[in-house]
Amino acid sequence: MKPWIYKNNEFINEDVPGGAFGFIYLIEIKIDGEPKFYIGKKQFHANRKVKKGKKEVAAMSDKRGSKKKLVSKLNFEKYCSSNKEIQESVKNGIEPTRTILKICYSKMELTYQEVRYMFKLDVLEKDVYLNDNILGKFYKSKLKQKSDEETV
Repeated sequence: MKPWIYKNNEFINEDVPGGAFGFIYLIEIKIDGEPKFYIGKKQFHANRKVKKGKKEVAAMSDKRGSKKKLVSKLNFEKYCSSNKEIQESVKNGIEPTRTILKICYSKMELTYQEVRYMFKLDVLEKDVYLNDNILGKFYKSKLKQKSDEETV
C-alpha cells in the first residue's frame, strides 16, 4: 500500500506532531477507469481494552478493580477508508492515493474540519465523490437534485 502523503511528502508514524488527535484525508482511486474521491477523518491512536495478564491481576491491591486495561497504539498507516467501494477495490489490487489534508488537535476540531471539507467540496452533489452522507444527517440519496435553474 502506498504511504500517506502530507504536504507532498510521505507521512509515517514518526511524523505525527505532538498533541495531534487525527487528520482529514482525501482518497483518490480509479473505479471502472474513472477517478473517484472520498473525504474522511481518522484518529491517529486507537484505544482498546485488553485483559490484564496474570501477574498484573495478582499485583492488584483491590481485587474488585477492573481486570482490563486501556491500550493505545498508532494505527493509521494501513488504514484505507470505511467506504465499501474503496475497500473492495483495494482487495482487487487497485492502490489508492491517500492524502492528508489537515491535522487536527481535538475530537471536536476533527469532526468540524471533516464536515467543513465535505460541504466546501459539495461531496453529496458531485458524482466523483463516494461519500454517501454527512454526519449521518444529510444523505446523497435523499437530497433533491437541483436543476440548472435552481442553482444559487
